[in-house]
Amino acid sequence: QLQLMESGGGLVQPGGSLRLSCAASGFTLAYRTIGWFRQAPGKEREGVSCISSSEDSTNYAGSVKGRFTISRDNAKNTVYLQMNSLNPEDTARYYCAATLVLFRSCPLSHETFGSWGQGTQVTVSS
Repeated sequence: QLQLMESGGGLVQPGGSLRLSCAASGFTLAYRTIGWFRQAPGKEREGVSCISSSEDSTNYAGSVKGRFTISRDNAKNTVYLQMNSLNPEDTARYYCAATLVLFRSCPLSHETFGSWGQGTQVTVSS
């Protein structure tokens, strides 16, 4: 059974950092394109970042570029999202997702991804 599980969310003050983890079971993340998405109450799901399985190229939404970094640890079958300089607008539930489709430059469109985790809540507040 293919499963993705996010962890690392929590409450953080503005300017703080969190590292989210996306662990896979039942399949190997190294051969998949992985995306991070977020959804705040009353808003549409937004693509945050992705890392492609080929060439390990990455893509970021403009709102997080320079603050967030996506990476993968194939030995741990885990993808990470390091989030720095967090602000209240980053408050949302964060989801990781996977697809077998290979991209040279992965897209931040949720329709592309077929396997999803349950999400982890990130709240940025003083």
